[in-house]
Amino acid sequence: MSLWTLLEGGHSMPGRQTAGARLAARIGYWLANRHKQASVHPGCLISPEAKVNPRSGRIEIGEGSLIAAGALIQGNVRIGRNCSVQAYSNIVGYGDPDNREGWITIGNDVRIASHAIMIAANHRFEDAGRTIRSQGVQAAPITIEDDVWIGGRVSITAGVTIGRGSVIGGGAVVTRDIPPYSVAVGVPAKVVRQRGEQAQDHPEEEKQ
Repeated sequence: MSLWTLLEGGHSMPGRQTAGARLAARIGYWLANRHKQASVHPGCLISPEAKVNPRSGRIEIGEGSLIAAGALIQGNVRIGRNCSVQAYSNIVGYGDPDNREGWITIGNDVRIASHAIMIAANHRFEDAGRTIRSQGVQAAPITIEDDVWIGGRVSITAGVTIGRGSVIGGGAVVTRDIPPYSVAVGVPAKVVRQRGEQAQDHPEEEKQ
């Protein structure tokens, strides 16, 4: 058991329930905000065991957002207000702060469940005569609009936008844009209905 787990009381998300939890949250905030290119609102709660580092980019995290232990937030990433990033999610942007191609932009009131993955670049591999490692990466932005719920183990690929109010079912692999207020599931993810419609009108959703 780590010191931070002891201080946080074993809770899955950082909090202020006890003096130990409050101390851990202060340390987590300092660790995330100490980087020159990081801007973290003091109203955030960040576990000391989260790995928050802008690398050569910039990180911005808005008021009231929570970042759990084990979450990895690296590179060009902007997270809005009142968001939650659960344990062991990986959110990795690319490029420098002025290059929008590699940014991951997450709106307000977004829920991101455990083990979600967002990587804003893909390896180039067109030249079979060279190692993939030597061909670099092609960055493309990822945008998550306001009020989105991303389920556990969801993978969102570079270049995708998920529209406002959408729900992405657990384990989905999102390779194309998702329209606002959609419910999408599967590999690759497909929209099975719009929010507000009755699930029984879409039996294909129950088979996912």
